[in-house]
Amino acid sequence: MSNSILCAVDLGHPDVSKAVLKRAQELAKLDDAVLNVITVVPDYGMSIVGSFFEAGTLKKAVNAVNVQLHEFVSQNAEGGIRVRHIVSVGSIYEEVLDAIRETGADLVIMGAGKPGLKEYLLGPNAARIARHTEASVYIAR
Repeated sequence: MSNSILCAVDLGHPDVSKAVLKRAQELAKLDDAVLNVITVVPDYGMSIVGSFFEAGTLKKAVNAVNVQLHEFVSQNAEGGIRVRHIVSVGSIYEEVLDAIRETGADLVIMGAGKPGLKEYLLGPNAARIARHTEASVYIAR
């Protein structure tokens, strides 16, 4: 039984993310759990790449992604569940691990890309999250 579910979506891959969100909301309904939906924006502000952008570009990007996440969830989720939207900045696996701790999630649902030679079974983010959390991890394909 889950009290808090964290659903990690990649808005750049809406078809996969729709399937992940659908599975997450089905499980949230079963347990009457809070559904926390997270997406992560890469942190390019602190690297050498960040010096090529105007000040405030990252903040604008985060605000735009927040709007996109709310729209994505409202268009693809059914009513009747409690949803919290989370937009984080940084490394995907680190931000998801932080969100697991902050939300008290006992179940994480995320997608896994098609494996290449380096990631034969799971993508590097999904594998790291599964290794470093005490929460159960559900990989939706």
